[in-house]
Amino acid sequence: MKENIHPTTFKAKMTCACGYEAEALSTKGEVVNVEICSQCHPFYTGKQRFVDTAGRIDRFRKKYAKFGEGK
Repeated sequence: MKENIHPTTFKAKMTCACGYEAEALSTKGEVVNVEICSQCHPFYTGKQRFVDTAGRIDRFRKKYAKFGEGK
């Protein structure tokens, strides 16, 4: 087998923006910062943010209503 073809792996400390920390193997370096993890992601926690889609749709229709009038 060829030698020195695989990247160097480090025991990395993964830190999430929510404060959760874990250790894993990484080729990126010894400290890896992430924005979201399984401790704070809505899919894993079951908590979802309320998105005001009705207000967004109304604003869209109001903004682009003048383009539909010419038909």
